[in-house]
Amino acid sequence: MDIVVVSGLSGSGKTVALDMLEDLGYYCLDNVPVRVLGTIFENLRADDDPKFDRLALGLDSRPLKADLPEALRVIDALKGGDSGCALVYLHAADDILLQRYRETRRRHPLSDPSRSLRDAIAYERDLLSPVAQRADLVLDTSKTSVHELREAIRERLVGKRSDQLSILFQSFGFKYGVPADADFVFDARFLPNPYWEPELRPLTGRDEPVKAFLAGQTAVQQFAADITRFLERWIPEVESSNRSYLTVAIGCTGGQHRSVFLADTLTASFEDSYEQVHVRHTALPE
Repeated sequence: MDIVVVSGLSGSGKTVALDMLEDLGYYCLDNVPVRVLGTIFENLRADDDPKFDRLALGLDSRPLKADLPEALRVIDALKGGDSGCALVYLHAADDILLQRYRETRRRHPLSDPSRSLRDAIAYERDLLSPVAQRADLVLDTSKTSVHELREAIRERLVGKRSDQLSILFQSFGFKYGVPADADFVFDARFLPNPYWEPELRPLTGRDEPVKAFLAGQTAVQQFAADITRFLERWIPEVESSNRSYLTVAIGCTGGQHRSVFLADTLTASFEDSYEQVHVRHTALPE
């Protein structure tokens, strides 16, 4: 049985993630109360119905403190069993969540007359921190569109064997903030910048003139080689710790030229050695 447990902050995209999993053939149950999570799983496994071979469970977004120990026990049991369970945790910055709630005019499940919306978000973040610490895959959806989130779920979860490490190379712009879900972060802002070349400024690191410019810079070549050696040394250690997902973020000032080129270069370097290698450019238009 292939099991995906989806948890995270209210408003961070859990429904979108579950909808995508359902589209990809998972039998989905949303807002499952944590106190019955284990019972549901055991009953479905005992049923031996093929339609439950791929199961996605969305944890209730209104957890009670008294329920969390049981939820953590069940999650640990699923992750330690032979069912191939992945725990996905979604989150976003407080200001982004506030904006989403204001736009939709929905009520936060943990808000009440004595607790403001911002306080409810902070309370839920603190409440779910033990779940986040157990997550196999953490996704920050602050700057992620619905389409990008669906694609991230498809790429990193579906078709992945439980013994495979999924590696994501992600470019970003420091002026937009460092990705909160990155495991390794490399700063490329000291490298020669195509932005200062008038003919290259409107292009991106995926355009041939920019690629030629950066590939011809000794510092860029050495930096890419150094990152490659670092990852070749430490990725096996990540795998040996039973990690299933690794996110490597490369940033430059605006996330348009240098970081894009380096992310693509590193992806090409590692995709022959690992089956699950993906790239994402957060600052480029879709």
